[in-house]
Amino acid sequence: MEKTDILSLSKEELEEKILAMGEKKFRAGQIYDWLHINKVEEFSKMTNLSAQLREKLDDIFWINSLKIQKRLVSDIDNTVKYLYGLSDGEKVETVLMEYKHGNSICISTQVGCKMGCKFCASTKAGFVRNLEPSEMLLQIYESERDSGRKINHVVLMGIGEPLDNFDNVVKFLRLLSAKDDMSLRHVSVSTCGLVNRIYELADLKLGITLSVSLHAPTNELRSSIMPINDRFRIEELMEACKYYFNTTGRRISYEFALIDGVNDNRQSADALLKLLKGQNCHVNLIPVNEIKEGVFKRSASVEKYKQMLIDGGLNATVRRTLGADISAACGQLRRDNK
Repeated sequence: MEKTDILSLSKEELEEKILAMGEKKFRAGQIYDWLHINKVEEFSKMTNLSAQLREKLDDIFWINSLKIQKRLVSDIDNTVKYLYGLSDGEKVETVLMEYKHGNSICISTQVGCKMGCKFCASTKAGFVRNLEPSEMLLQIYESERDSGRKINHVVLMGIGEPLDNFDNVVKFLRLLSAKDDMSLRHVSVSTCGLVNRIYELADLKLGITLSVSLHAPTNELRSSIMPINDRFRIEELMEACKYYFNTTGRRISYEFALIDGVNDNRQSADALLKLLKGQNCHVNLIPVNEIKEGVFKRSASVEKYKQMLIDGGLNATVRRTLGADISAACGQLRRDNK
């Protein structure tokens, strides 16, 4: 019999399983606390359960785990980048960042990525599989355990396209929000623009911030760097984003990686201002990460571009660069350690 990944079960699902075993419902609460508050890695450590119950649990369930394969710490700003080994030998990256308002973690949602964005290292090694809810949770749990830091904000912007792993990501978010110390208002989910899933996410009204990787203001330019635009055109994406805001009341954040000579000129800024006119949104400008095998270079016009947007009436900021001395783009560490 194949064992069940107990860390991926909601409290309600765990209760059903425990009742089916002939145990009392309150046992599920005890087990859930051991897993998600005490974060034990073995059933044998659940000391308020009988030895017989612990053996039964071990027969039916397994507790997933991650192992640190590599840990890089920035001498500049205390950013920590982890390369985690999964139970099947695959690897993902996680980044822990220190801000004045608290600690933020950027987690992966897939092993590899299908989206094929030309400036992104995550997609270069190809797609392997989706991450389970437990594997997303464990990136938080293990990073807190190793660093001794309490994580206050979670960003789903590491390896993978979160909305391409929709069901597991939603289950992860529900598990995360079940914890008393984590509101989904402190969670951002990034997408390159899976329009159908944006509508579904909006209807769930989870309270998260939606970060849309836009990176170009016209269909022609966006399709040249982001293949997803051939499936969902900018006009469709904008309608979905407006629906998300109108349904949830949550302001959209647009990610815009500035690439030298590609999208960092006056024409691009004017087109972006026209595209986002009237939207309650924020534009997060990112100097593009230069990656191996890549042809794109970091723009020298980031501040100038930001000012053009501000002068045109948009709320725009430049993302603070963290951990510049420990790694290149997300996905690079995994590819270098395959």
